[in-house]
Amino acid sequence: MKLHCKMTLGGLLFLLCFTTASINSFSQTNVTDVKKRPEAIRNLKVLSEEPDGKGNIVRVIQYSQGMMKITETTIVPRVLPIGNTAIKFNPDTLHKELVRLVVDKKRRCLMVYYRNRMLRAYKATFGPNPQLDKNMEGDRCTPEGEFKITNINPRSKFNKFMLINYPNETAWARFNKLKETGIIPKSARIGGDIGIHGIWNGGDDMIELGVGWTDGCVALKNKDIEELYSIVGVGTKVVIVKEHKTIAAKL
Repeated sequence: MKLHCKMTLGGLLFLLCFTTASINSFSQTNVTDVKKRPEAIRNLKVLSEEPDGKGNIVRVIQYSQGMMKITETTIVPRVLPIGNTAIKFNPDTLHKELVRLVVDKKRRCLMVYYRNRMLRAYKATFGPNPQLDKNMEGDRCTPEGEFKITNINPRSKFNKFMLINYPNETAWARFNKLKETGIIPKSARIGGDIGIHGIWNGGDDMIELGVGWTDGCVALKNKDIEELYSIVGVGTKVVIVKEHKTIAAKL
């Protein structure tokens, strides 16, 4: 007995649309660096800068983004922590499970430790309010706590992108408590796609001047993210704190 299958034009179009939608859905779920790049920042300039008497520089910066002209005041340390010297090492011989990254939001830097010795300290920048912990999606704050790198994209629009496992169990517990106490809305979402990355070509001045342009990620200069990429791997521990001294005993 022969079976004959006849498909109408409508059925064929439905099958085509379903297949296309399925492929698009699969592709989207396998991309870790999906955020749109912020509108181009133009006419970046320093309006004023002066020491605050506490070892920092108070800098007033102005730039254009889209149709807006933004004026921002940043407080940036004069110098990075001791250890930002050109220590020679071969990335190929490092045991990556012994590498630790410490992000100090107050000093605006990312420090690389290996066997409890600081190898590097890179200038870093965050979102508009770097001293605030992340509460929910959209607040543009960088989460604090202990994390690890879960994925690395070497071809990100931000040069390299190192995704961390935010939200982890600790972050979820804190988020749920904030909801229960009414500090954030019941409808709030926890957010994600937080990582360490570089910047667009020609954008290093954003890092140097301490402009808070990210949505909660940690951004480095491109030459620094290139070097960091050679040092870390999936599983590398990342500790993010307001001040480095709070975790000194753990390193």
